[in-house]
Amino acid sequence: MFHKERKSYFCFYRILGFLPHNLKIYQQALLHKSTSLRSEEGRLINNERLEFLGDAILDAVVGDIVFKHFEGKREGFLTNTRSKIVQRETLNKLAVEIGLDKLVKYASRSSSHNSYMYGNAFEAFIGAIYLDQGYDRCKQFMEKKIFRQYIDLDKMSRKEMNFKSKLIEWSQKYKVEVSFELIEQFIDHENNPVFQTEVRIEGLPAGTGTGYSKKESQQNAAQRALRKIKSDHRFMESVEAVKTQAPAPAQEESPAKEGSTNEEAEAEVLKTV
Repeated sequence: MFHKERKSYFCFYRILGFLPHNLKIYQQALLHKSTSLRSEEGRLINNERLEFLGDAILDAVVGDIVFKHFEGKREGFLTNTRSKIVQRETLNKLAVEIGLDKLVKYASRSSSHNSYMYGNAFEAFIGAIYLDQGYDRCKQFMEKKIFRQYIDLDKMSRKEMNFKSKLIEWSQKYKVEVSFELIEQFIDHENNPVFQTEVRIEGLPAGTGTGYSKKESQQNAAQRALRKIKSDHRFMESVEAVKTQAPAPAQEESPAKEGSTNEEAEAEVLKTV
């Protein structure tokens, strides 16, 4: 109670519902790279490593909760529901609702160029909880502070989310060629047809997805491709290298190939605008 940083302790207590053990790790979770500090050894201190950890823990925790809530549902349904919760837009909104946005430290010039800064901080915050108090505490926080107050799982599961349109929109914005290729079709153990689609960006494999329809397999492949775009810097360097070597496409050609017309690709993008 008489700790010199008791104000910070109680600030985090209001968000967490429990007192942190290691205050510094929560403070680091809210430190954007634009205002990185340096340790005594000269190492940069910001929330990027905690964001990486929190991303993985959040996937596990949300997957755990979704799996138990939707008993008997198929893997594709569970994956899509989890994705709607852990996507940047949702996490950004949650960060604002619990008040993390008021605690994030960043250089003012960064705020207008990073629309998902608070969502990234939310992931880092989950990483901090995990390091400070373990997996069970992370799950408790998500169940009691997040799902109970801000997320209706049944309603979220019915929310439409079009990863394919997001990917096509991204490709048109950055003038990158994206194609969807059906690479396999087979029958599962219950005699249901299963499709497997691969997304290629500038001809490079970016993600595969399976589903009980071509559309579902494309959505799952697009989701993995979007995740790869976000997290795999080497892959994006390879895409850029291929793009700079390739001849410029004709103006009327759409950067998204799927055997569809340019008008169809544009219409699909407009559905999400």
